[in-house]
Amino acid sequence: MSRLCLLLTMLAMVAAIPAARAAAQDGSSGPIQLRYDHHSFNPLTVDVPAGRPLIIKVMNDSRETIEFESFKLNRERAIEPGQAISVRIPALSSGKYDFYDDFHQDVPQGTIVAR
Repeated sequence: MSRLCLLLTMLAMVAAIPAARAAAQDGSSGPIQLRYDHHSFNPLTVDVPAGRPLIIKVMNDSRETIEFESFKLNRERAIEPGQAISVRIPALSSGKYDFYDDFHQDVPQGTIVAR
């Protein structure tokens, strides 16, 4: 029985190698984390590689509903207090892409910079 478990573990490890190589080659290290609290996104500027799709995880740590919006990225999502969302972004061309809280116009605007 223990040899079977060892064999199955080794097969699972070998099967995971292609996925690990693909993640290393595309430079992905997981979603970009944005946190909203005290009427501000943190960080306000995010650098990303151009030409690669990405996921932005937005966490609302405030006590009010916010709206993550970006006209340039064509994204708009409301986030309830204490909730988080994931926003999938296709591969970006080099440039700057703004984001903001559309429900609170006094909040500083953030920027995603694709290089």
